[in-house]
Amino acid sequence: MKEIILASQSPRRKLLLEWAEISFKIVVKATDESFPDNLEVEKVPIHIAMNKAKAVIEFLEKLHNSEPETIVLAADTIVVLDNQVINKPADRAEAVSILSRLSGQNHRVITGVVLKNAFKEHAFSVTTHVQFHPLTLEQIEFYVDQYKPYDKAGAYAIQEWIGVVGIASINGDFYNVMGLPVSSVVQALTLFENDL
Repeated sequence: MKEIILASQSPRRKLLLEWAEISFKIVVKATDESFPDNLEVEKVPIHIAMNKAKAVIEFLEKLHNSEPETIVLAADTIVVLDNQVINKPADRAEAVSILSRLSGQNHRVITGVVLKNAFKEHAFSVTTHVQFHPLTLEQIEFYVDQYKPYDKAGAYAIQEWIGVVGIASINGDFYNVMGLPVSSVVQALTLFENDL
């Protein structure tokens, strides 16, 4: 494969690419993660991922530090409940509030993925439906206090305690909920490379 750069500092995305035995480097540039109010929720993570990819491409071009064929892989994951995007919690109170809203409900986890180099780009998204059991306040507070999920969309990580005891079912890609639909990414990388 051509050189791949992961435009993310997420330890979950790093781990999933390692599990897929994909060789990559990490380059991250700070980007604005806001989005237009009128943007369809399904397009929000692609919009944010595209901004991440463009920022890294521009940075590398200024450094003259990569080949034009180098593929930048960017991703963004959002949680959607009742067609409303739920962001990362700012603090403990917001994390408890978010999980209280998700309790007993079905929500969507959408990850937008962008592959981009100097010549072309490819963007797609993957959606997984997640159903939570009803959660008690004690369960929610225990999870928030023990795991401090402040860097996670929807205030939870499926691979942690809350996923083991709190999730009734998922419909779709489990790893998408972790932050990267890695099997879809591998397929897309193969097609992207073969099309160069």
